[in-house]
Amino acid sequence: MTARLSLYEKAEHELYKLDRSVKGKFYDFCHRFRENPDHPGLDLKPLKGDGRVHRAKIDQSYRALLAKIGIDADGREKWLVVAVRHRRHVYEELSVAINRITGEIEFVDLSVVGQSVLQRAGMKLTPAEDEQPEAAEEPTAEPAAEAPAPVAQPLLAGLTAEDLRGLGVAEQLIGLALAVTESTELDALVSGAPLLTKDILYGLAAGLSIADVRKEITAPVDVKLPEEERHDLDAALARTTVTTIDENLKDILEEGDFRAWKAFLHPAQAKLVDRRYTGPFRVSGGPGTGKTIVALHRVKYLAEQLPPGHSKPILLTTFTKNLTTDLRARLSYLLEPEQLARVDITHIDQLAARVLNENTLSGAGKQRIYDSVALDTLRQILLELDEKRWDPEFLYEEWEQVILGQSLGTRKAYFDARRAGRGRSVSRPDRAQIWKILEQFTTRLDKENRETWGQAAERAARFEMQRADKIRKRQEYKDEVGGLDLKHRDDSSGMYYLAHRYKHVVVDEAQDLRPAHWKMLRAMVASGGDDMFIAGDTHQRIYDQQVTLGTVGVHIRGRAARLTLSYRTTREILNRAMQVVNPKTGEITFDDLDDGTDNLDGYRSVLRGPAPELVPCDSWDDELAKLGTTLRAWREELATGGADGAPRDPRGTIAVCVADREAVNQVMYHLATQAGLTVAELTKDGAKGDGDIHVGIMHRFKGLEYQRLAIVGARDGVIPRASVVQRYRDTDPQRLAREELKARSLLFVAVTRARDALRISWYGRPSPYLPV
Repeated sequence: MTARLSLYEKAEHELYKLDRSVKGKFYDFCHRFRENPDHPGLDLKPLKGDGRVHRAKIDQSYRALLAKIGIDADGREKWLVVAVRHRRHVYEELSVAINRITGEIEFVDLSVVGQSVLQRAGMKLTPAEDEQPEAAEEPTAEPAAEAPAPVAQPLLAGLTAEDLRGLGVAEQLIGLALAVTESTELDALVSGAPLLTKDILYGLAAGLSIADVRKEITAPVDVKLPEEERHDLDAALARTTVTTIDENLKDILEEGDFRAWKAFLHPAQAKLVDRRYTGPFRVSGGPGTGKTIVALHRVKYLAEQLPPGHSKPILLTTFTKNLTTDLRARLSYLLEPEQLARVDITHIDQLAARVLNENTLSGAGKQRIYDSVALDTLRQILLELDEKRWDPEFLYEEWEQVILGQSLGTRKAYFDARRAGRGRSVSRPDRAQIWKILEQFTTRLDKENRETWGQAAERAARFEMQRADKIRKRQEYKDEVGGLDLKHRDDSSGMYYLAHRYKHVVVDEAQDLRPAHWKMLRAMVASGGDDMFIAGDTHQRIYDQQVTLGTVGVHIRGRAARLTLSYRTTREILNRAMQVVNPKTGEITFDDLDDGTDNLDGYRSVLRGPAPELVPCDSWDDELAKLGTTLRAWREELATGGADGAPRDPRGTIAVCVADREAVNQVMYHLATQAGLTVAELTKDGAKGDGDIHVGIMHRFKGLEYQRLAIVGARDGVIPRASVVQRYRDTDPQRLAREELKARSLLFVAVTRARDALRISWYGRPSPYLPV
């Protein structure tokens, strides 16, 4: 082998979209190139515009564009594939450069800019020598006659070349960016631009000031490039995201671009991942800002620092089972198998059950029941007592959030407990009565050998805290006796108390965990550097779990970061979502998982896309029929959306989010029998089946994302539930406000699961939370 070959990230994404036969020829090309770059059949030639960029022949139609980087320690040439192009799209003006801000190699593709902008900037592309296309093959672009008039106001009016240069816009695109006069031209310009340039130009076009762009987009990726490295491609390669071309590349490319995109870490987020923290660290931000991606890459970073071994010192946990399945799939894309084997990926209730099993004699465990079952038991007790003053839902939440939430074991402790955020006030005699009723409730559950998941979490937390206390005492004794090895001092059970379960704990969707969950997690890892990494957004809290982290031993004060730029949700979708969760500034407030408040100020997207489609319907049958028509069109577009019309697999890229649980089966039946589509239900265990279209209730979409998403049944009386509004409108206004906030958050979560296209439909009156 005489050459080392790497693949530029953007080129990798281009390859995902090519026909399978072209991919196969590219694999063969790479093998031949690595063996001998000078082989006559490759026809390797430099471009006239930038001699560092070469074109080489893949087959009669396709060309690889490569940059020569340097020579490695073994004397082999180092090459970087920066693009794969049809021969009619290879021009002499294509070039590579080193970005003055990031220090990364950038490939600038002027062939997608648009003829009108090129003409206005006084530029003309020259087809590469020997690749003169036929007249019919000229690049498709706007005819010169249709170009905007020269006097049109530039989209970035008021900005100068020096402004763009200082922010980090690619040098070759600065003049073109200043010549753009409308958003469609900007879209064409950035479609071939490096990522930093794309973010900067979209940010400026969206109205961000130069100072905001510098703070939010440029500063996080600024490496302060030394002068001597500004033209050193070899040094820049180490800072550039590339894939080594080997046999494993074939498997990666076959997976498709959507999977890779779901694990893509934006350079602006990398500094949150690759650093040391002195204690628990929290990252927050709106949907699509990359919290989960940051958490996954944090796991990757921590796994790479581990010493050799076979233990699982890293815990990755979240609230729901189906989200855990998704996290495992994404992490398997990032980690080598031996690294993945050292990460314990489990949802929080499963973790609590594991602790309980360790501390319970065989056959003595209790049956765990869901809240709905426990609530029925409480209703029965109230009926037996002929108690009509207290609403069973209120009592159950009092038990869950106050008594279990604060681990209150006595009536006196309950009398003294704070009830912040509970709404309805209760007097001391009221508390005495409530305690008496709930005592009977818990006694009934215990007699039936049953417990709720909330009780299980509270018990698991107590067991784990006791274990942590014994570990602390052993360490204190070891310190007292001068560090003697205590491993053989106790009986075999003492081995259980030698060390905490984990070295690092990473939590996703942190806003949904119970206080007991946090106590358990805090006890599972020793306090200190890099102990806990927490990702969450209280605007997406869809369960009644509120906690102040400082009260459960997780101290994040001074160690937190907030992400404001969405890299998933388009600006158009984001605008709709923001109207759902906060229709008027300051009208609704959210906590920050500690003693402060959180907001989405500055939350914005640098992506563009079609406006969400709002579809009123005449009836449920009409809504289903229109849904089927839309989904068939989406599926056809995705199935034929690859380059050269190559078919692509649409499975798992389209979803239907159903507002009403009872309607899930109706939607699936209609799509399968009337619309001719294959479906898979989104359950707590993930998608059930391999149908093209995923269908599920809103709760099941937590933490997931799809290229195209349809929300159906978004009508008044369902969002929010009419029964909930009627129950609390007069009796408990504060409780009603909490329920409405939860319903808003649920719709907010659903809306922001869409990456490229969003459609919302209803019949009758739309949900009052929809901005229609």
